[in-house]
Amino acid sequence: MMLAGFLFLSGLVTWPAMANCYNSAEYEAEQGLRIQSELMVIALNCQHMAYRKGNLYIRYREISRQKEDLLKGYENTLMEYFRRKGSGNPESSLNDLRTNLANAVAIKSAQMRPDIFCYQNRDRIEAALEMNTEQFRQWAKTPSVGDPTSQPLCRDRDY
Repeated sequence: MMLAGFLFLSGLVTWPAMANCYNSAEYEAEQGLRIQSELMVIALNCQHMAYRKGNLYIRYREISRQKEDLLKGYENTLMEYFRRKGSGNPESSLNDLRTNLANAVAIKSAQMRPDIFCYQNRDRIEAALEMNTEQFRQWAKTPSVGDPTSQPLCRDRDY
């Protein structure tokens, strides 16, 4: 800690480089994986319900196939973040993050009656299916009210 303080005071390291924050790509990546987790929880919880456009889990899998390259890019971006922050196992850190994201959504869903949860959220899967990659990215770039990322967005600059 003393070395970090010295480097900061000497100007060799700036505050954003020491802070635990995301650059814009990392922020988008976590938000994108959060969205994917939300859609997965909706699909798993609601797959048994009749839906005019088919089984929601199958529809969710279509999203995963459509957006596979984008989602893999998000994973790679976050693994690089974890490497940069000194994680000895970036893949494990990513898995922990994904588990935390899914658990947060699952907890919210458990606080509602299943039929109400499904009714209120089923259209999110259809909306995601209709989005092209750039539209999905815009969704991921938009902060989710009530669902902050695990690290804040660095405000000074992207590095």
